[in-house]
Amino acid sequence: MSYEPPIHWNDYEDIAQKLYEKFGDEFGEGKIYRIRFTDLHKWVLSLPHFEGKPEDSNEGHLEMIQSSWVYEWRDNQK
Repeated sequence: MSYEPPIHWNDYEDIAQKLYEKFGDEFGEGKIYRIRFTDLHKWVLSLPHFEGKPEDSNEGHLEMIQSSWVYEWRDNQK
């Protein structure tokens, strides 16, 4: 088993990849942009190897995670 480094709030691409692995094509671009930040916050906290603290999150982090997830989804549609 390989070592996975801890993930924090500013690891947007890593978080996006984990969210895509978890939800796959269940969430397309339009649906990702309509996710409530409260739900996104909860999902990020539940990811394996995520070590960020709930109170360290902010709207900017969640917006970046959301757009990174869209790019991850797009990359996997090719």
